[in-house]
Amino acid sequence: MSSFLEISQLGKIYDTPKGPAVIVENFDLRIRKGEFITLIGHSGCGKSTVLAMIAGLSEVSQGGIVLAGKEVTGAGPDRGVVFQAPCLLPWLTAYENVMLGVEQVYYTAEAQERRQIVEYYLTVVGLGDAMHKKPAELSQGMRQRCGIARAFALSPKMLLLDEPFGMLDSLTRAELQQVLIDLWQKDRKTALMVTHDVDEALFLSDRVVMMTSGPAATVGEILEIKFPRPRSRKQLLEDPEYYRLREELIGFLEERSHHRPARPSPTVATPPPRKGPGGSRLSRFLSALTPV
Repeated sequence: MSSFLEISQLGKIYDTPKGPAVIVENFDLRIRKGEFITLIGHSGCGKSTVLAMIAGLSEVSQGGIVLAGKEVTGAGPDRGVVFQAPCLLPWLTAYENVMLGVEQVYYTAEAQERRQIVEYYLTVVGLGDAMHKKPAELSQGMRQRCGIARAFALSPKMLLLDEPFGMLDSLTRAELQQVLIDLWQKDRKTALMVTHDVDEALFLSDRVVMMTSGPAATVGEILEIKFPRPRSRKQLLEDPEYYRLREELIGFLEERSHHRPARPSPTVATPPPRKGPGGSRLSRFLSALTPV
């Protein structure tokens, strides 16, 4: 399998007054370019922690992450992030919030080109008539549409979504799932999304990665979702395979999430320590990967 994102033996450890707290341990995952992956598991298992490490917003304690052949060592515009709360600057309009990032990424472009990029993505997500309103004038769903537009407008190598619809009502959630997948279909950016919603995972994903319960959470099982794209929610609900897959996911969450895998992934070798002599951290990490 040709990998666009490679995560090897990833771990996150926090120091506490009672000693080290292992949140994530031996997390191995490879994602192909253009895949839409969802990460599902119980609350507190470390899903958002994994996403934050990929985004470069949280330091890696163990293992390593390579995106498009380059080690992830910090945050960067090559990863567009959509949070559960949109995190818009309240004194700026929706247009100005999106433009902030566009100006940083497309700094060599003409002003008119940057304006066209911002207007295009805000229009595509349904904010064409509200782009000059400030966040306080927008509903929660509209603010999240702005967050999605902002992430896509940066033209990132990868899209990271941390429960972006978790604060929305069910109708708005369904609407924005469709907005997201329609936008994603245009160029199929590699995407990793954290969710608690089994039906959301089945509708959006190519694969669903199920995490074991914490502490020391890791990849438990991975479920392939082979429904053809573009997908219709109505067609999925009429397909018996949908319900079989749904039972698989629920069965893992209810019965098997506390079981750790018997052994690590056979395709990924344990990388050497992150610090010390003997070459750069990146070269040592890459040399530990078994060729695919």
